Amino acid sequence: MKKILAFLTTLCLAAGAVSPVLAAEAEEAPALNQDVVVLFTSDVHCGVDQGFGYVGLKAVRDTMEAAGTVTILVDNGDSIQGEPMGTMTTGEANIDLMNAVGYDIAIPGNHEFDYGMDRFLELTEKADFPYISCNFNKEGELVFDPYVIKEIDNVKIAFVGVTTPKTLTSSTPTYFQDADGNFIYGFFQDETGEGVYNAVQSAVDAAREEGADYVFVMGHMGNEAECVPWTYVDVISHTTGIDAFLDGHSHDTDQVVMQNAAGEDVIRSACGTKMGGIGWVKISAGDGSLSSGLYSWNNSVSAPELLGLSNDMSAKIAEGIDALNEKLSTVVAQTAVDLTINDPEAVTNEGKPIRIIRRAETNLGDLCADAYLDQSGADIAFVNGGGIRVSIPKGDITLNDILKVHPFGNAMCVIEVTGQQILDALEWGAHAVPGENGGFLQVAGLTYEIHTYLESSCVQDENTMFAGVEGEYRVKNVMVGGEPLDLEKTYTLASHNYMLKNGGDGYSMFGGCKILQDEVKLDNQVLIDYITGTLGGVIGEEYENPYGEGRIVAVEEAP
Repeated sequence: MKKILAFLTTLCLAAGAVSPVLAAEAEEAPALNQDVVVLFTSDVHCGVDQGFGYVGLKAVRDTMEAAGTVTILVDNGDSIQGEPMGTMTTGEANIDLMNAVGYDIAIPGNHEFDYGMDRFLELTEKADFPYISCNFNKEGELVFDPYVIKEIDNVKIAFVGVTTPKTLTSSTPTYFQDADGNFIYGFFQDETGEGVYNAVQSAVDAAREEGADYVFVMGHMGNEAECVPWTYVDVISHTTGIDAFLDGHSHDTDQVVMQNAAGEDVIRSACGTKMGGIGWVKISAGDGSLSSGLYSWNNSVSAPELLGLSNDMSAKIAEGIDALNEKLSTVVAQTAVDLTINDPEAVTNEGKPIRIIRRAETNLGDLCADAYLDQSGADIAFVNGGGIRVSIPKGDITLNDILKVHPFGNAMCVIEVTGQQILDALEWGAHAVPGENGGFLQVAGLTYEIHTYLESSCVQDENTMFAGVEGEYRVKNVMVGGEPLDLEKTYTLASHNYMLKNGGDGYSMFGGCKILQDEVKLDNQVLIDYITGTLGGVIGEEYENPYGEGRIVAVEEAP
């Protein structure tokens, strides 16, 4: 077994990317008697048996510990949601597994709140590890401790937690509100970002005053354009005293060294999603220097399955998964074409798929929107790109496949809206294009153009909700049923409660609209019923083009 584990670690290093070494000044570096490695995961999204899986994570940690290295294991959020295991247990199965792996610290990501505020707080009580956050607050009072300190060989290592304020709209806004619709939970959000920067700086300073020799920020901030002014770049460049920023949210794997507000170098490391990577930061014994990198697993077969790994996590993972498999493996339909969230041609430099569902039309986006249109009988249907999570390959479609497409358990609603509200929604959905935005709208019943040579003139309020358009609309030539959109006309719009009732992704323009159908069917059931009923159980050539039917056209140059 030791040889297999050593081989695994060697293979991970070979497949990974290692950032430049950031050396602490020798005269200031506290002396450790042994190396300390902080292992971190992020955006696991219930992928406990994918990539390395928790079995592989435990194997890596055990190998390091056996070699005399002290390890600290932390998670940067979005762990408990994203697969049927999370949906069908409202996160409890995932917390049980995190306890079994032995996590030391975690922070909330935006999707930790997807089962409701009460449920999330209940799950944090079930966890054997603390959740920390310097900016998650209720009416100005922190919900969790802003940081924790781990002490090894008299060396104090502080961990500060911070979560993006975009959580207010990328989870369900009503979960953060009281019965009257007032936001009582927040993340010290404001238009400048200063609220978050100050919260981080205050926690870092307090940790240093308590004697911290190193300060690591555990962030769920990311690098997406829509998250400005709260990206990791924003936070690091406006603070001092951070040694390493362990980041999540945007699912990237970038390894960066950048300067803080005082011109000092700070490591930023990210580890992707679904256990495809395990991030690490090492504090070397003796000189106290820092280095960081990523153990990567890029194979479609998980590391435990391919290498035959087995440890005390294996039975726990199998027990949790086997309880769901029989029901989830039921074949409910077939598709004659690949249905995608990714660009079918372009890939990253590392050969990984490039997601486009959040900035452009795809055939799976069309299918999901068509399902809402068909099942609701509405004039128009919207589905947010961030709510369409995985592709469906050609062949049999199981219940599990559909649950993975729509894992959030949102429910279909139909409301009455004006043409102006439709235009505002399309404009808001397109505000980050060509960048990604989870609120980007896949549509049915209409077509539209995004004139990307125009800068977005959307305005958002301090809670990142849509607050209006102050300039020229970049969305043009909207056609509904072949006719130009009438801004004064009333239309019926189908989507889900997350967007239409709860203001998800910042869609505030639908507040107060008359509800015609109220949470009548879960989103995955909408898709199942459309495919098995209307389409007769077969998705055919009408969805053959991976880029869709031309419902959304990007116009890059002025006419």
